[in-house]
Amino acid sequence: MIKYYNALGQVCLTNDYFAALVGTAAASCYGVAGMSTSGAADSMKSMVFSESARQDKGVLVTEENDQLVIELHIKVTYGVNVAAIVRSITHKVKYTVEDATGLKVYKINVFIDDIVAV
Repeated sequence: MIKYYNALGQVCLTNDYFAALVGTAAASCYGVAGMSTSGAADSMKSMVFSESARQDKGVLVTEENDQLVIELHIKVTYGVNVAAIVRSITHKVKYTVEDATGLKVYKINVFIDDIVAV
């Protein structure tokens, strides 16, 4: 849970909120075929819940010195420029999170776990 203070009091944002926000922004970028699981816990969630219901798949958001660190695990479409996709994702995710929450994004790590032929 990430907490910050404004003029009206304390605001608490859950990690699930950030994960859904980031996952939706990243998945909507051109060349992204989908999100990938990012560990054993994420794999277990995929077995229990349906794939379409999980927008937080492949997303980990942590806080470091009052700034956000975002980790993304994605699948890309075969034949697209990977560097361009990563730049597009980092710009869109950073803008989306900062616009929606007002918090600063310190770092975005993008891991390409799979290449999907369409």
